[in-house]
Amino acid sequence: MHDKKNKPTPQLNDQKATWGWVLYDWGNSAFATTVLAGFFPIFFKEYWSAGVDATISSARLGFTNSAAGLFVAILAPILGAIADRGTFKKNFLFIFTLLGIITTAMLYSVGQGAWQNAVLLFALANIGFSGAIIFYDALITDIASADRMHTVSAKGYAFGYLGGGLLFALNAYMTQNPQTFGLTSATEAVQFSFISVAIWWAIFAIPLFIWVKESSNPQTESGARMIIAGLSQLRETVRDIRHHKTVVLFLFAYWFYIDGVGTVIRMAVDYGMSIGFDSNTLLSTLILTQLVGFPSALLFGFLGNRIGAKSGIFIGITIYVFICIGGAFMQTPTEFYLLGIMVGIAQGGIQALSRSYFALLIPPDKSAEYFGFYNMLGKFAAVLGPAIMGGVGLLVYTMGYNSNIASRLSISAIALLFIVGGTLLYFVDEQKGQEETAYISAS
Repeated sequence: MHDKKNKPTPQLNDQKATWGWVLYDWGNSAFATTVLAGFFPIFFKEYWSAGVDATISSARLGFTNSAAGLFVAILAPILGAIADRGTFKKNFLFIFTLLGIITTAMLYSVGQGAWQNAVLLFALANIGFSGAIIFYDALITDIASADRMHTVSAKGYAFGYLGGGLLFALNAYMTQNPQTFGLTSATEAVQFSFISVAIWWAIFAIPLFIWVKESSNPQTESGARMIIAGLSQLRETVRDIRHHKTVVLFLFAYWFYIDGVGTVIRMAVDYGMSIGFDSNTLLSTLILTQLVGFPSALLFGFLGNRIGAKSGIFIGITIYVFICIGGAFMQTPTEFYLLGIMVGIAQGGIQALSRSYFALLIPPDKSAEYFGFYNMLGKFAAVLGPAIMGGVGLLVYTMGYNSNIASRLSISAIALLFIVGGTLLYFVDEQKGQEETAYISAS
């Protein structure tokens, strides 16, 4: 092990640094709501894949999400290890943020029927969004002490819901009243919404880069030496993990249940369209989810401090099992609204508490590297979930069943992932994990 540790930043629990970190979530969540969950699936079916059977377009979207997730998953631990060799978390965060912003804006120019161009830009934007989260998550150890991890993590997700929800609501209103904004049609309004997301993301990323300072590393290197040293550290950490069985167990649990969360986020609108709901119902539900998500994420942060993060995660997993089962049987828009409320209650909480719970288990001086593994499994889950949903739908469809039945069976299969993840999480022991971290750090 290294004999020198990163020097903690003097800004720990500083309010300005915390708000800079939170505002980034406020900004980048616009991509998650307007693009990832909202307009892209609808526009992909109705504009870029016009005339294509719903099952085929769903499979295209699912496999695109999987390919982008796979790319980030492979790079995540490598880039994390390199970032931990110096003060490079913010540098990598900037690169991926810039990639996401530029390619999101470029979706504006993709013409009707050009689904190949749409999925290419969407994949690149998704890589930028997902890659940036690795280093954003890792910075939490530079701004929050252990006793504030759950609260700060939950605040990030809560204000992400609020910020992403506000812009999404504005964009949804713009598509329904395009002339009010000087636009000629709903199509042009959707196209302009991609520009608005890029601008929103860019503006609210600025405070983080100004106010947040990451911990200094006395072993800072540059160029090829940094890359070689980072890869060497990665090999060392892989060896260390054999002593960190609690982290490994948690990561496998996380892998399964976050797969279900990610699948619901990415495929809910597409699923709703496949079973016959109109776009107004779907967009209204997403806005409702965001509004519910803001106070719910804060509530889960409170629960994490009161009953423990692990118990809070179990509550979120249980809610998601009911969502998947209920989603397979719902018939009316009212039922879809109710499921949207349930998603809003559980989504931010399960993500926030998973992030802070993991941060308490790992060595702070290797936060980017460990969060690289954390996000790697999250992205591999994003590879598995949409592919399962698309694959089950295609299989059932080719057996002669209609698209509605195929879609319903595909969403119900996701419940199994939450059940497996929850079962593995039951055996995770936080105290043992912290003891293993202390042992590794002392070695």
